Amino acid sequence: MSVRSWFTLAAVAVTLGGCVTQSEAELNPGPPKSMVGAAVAARYAAIDTDKYPIAGIEPDELQPAYVRQLVEYKTDEPPGTVVVDPHRRFLYLVMEGGKALRYGVGVGKAGLEFSGTAHVGRKAEWPHWTPTKNMIAREPQRYGKWAKGMDGGAANPLGPRALYLFKDGKDTLYRIHGTTEPETIGKAVSSGCIRMLNQDVIDLYGRVPKGAKVVVK
Repeated sequence: MSVRSWFTLAAVAVTLGGCVTQSEAELNPGPPKSMVGAAVAARYAAIDTDKYPIAGIEPDELQPAYVRQLVEYKTDEPPGTVVVDPHRRFLYLVMEGGKALRYGVGVGKAGLEFSGTAHVGRKAEWPHWTPTKNMIAREPQRYGKWAKGMDGGAANPLGPRALYLFKDGKDTLYRIHGTTEPETIGKAVSSGCIRMLNQDVIDLYGRVPKGAKVVVK
C-alpha cells in the first residue's frame, strides 16, 4: 500500500469514527436536566392519598416561572384576597408583609374571560363538571356528549378541587380549578375559567375559605 493510500484510509477511519461518536451522543443524551430544584420538584410529585390518584409532573416539564412560590407583591388588597392576572398568567394569594403566594395558571381564550370582583361562593372536592350551553354550542362534538355532566374523578377536566366564583349572589360560571392538561399552564386555552396544576389547586383550596374576595384584572 502506498503512503498516499494509507493516509486516505486513515482519514476515512477518523471521519467515520467521529460520526459514530456523534450518533451515539445523539441517541443517548442521558437523563433530561431538571429546570427546578429537588424541593420544588417534590411539591409536584404524585399524590396517592386523595380520593382518586393524582399524577405527578416530571421535573423537566415544570416551568420555573409557573411553579408555586412566595414573591414580593405590592397591592392595596387585604391578606387573604385572591388576585388573578390573566395577562401574565399568574394567580396571587395576598399574604402579610407585602408578600403573596404566586401560582402559574392557564386562562380563557380571548373573549371568554371574566373580569372584575367576585367572591368564593362554593368550594368542592372532586367536583362534578357540566359544560355550559355556550361551550356545547361552540364545540358540539367535543362537549355535547357531556351535556348531562361528568362525575368527579381523574379524567374530570376540573381536576381534584374547584372554587366557584359568585358576584351579586349569582354564579358567574367562572371557576378556579385543576386540570388534566398540565402543559397548558401559562397559556390561554380554556373556555373562560382559571386552571391550575392539580398540586397547586389543592394547596390553594386549603388556604382560601368560602367567602374570600377574588379580583380578576
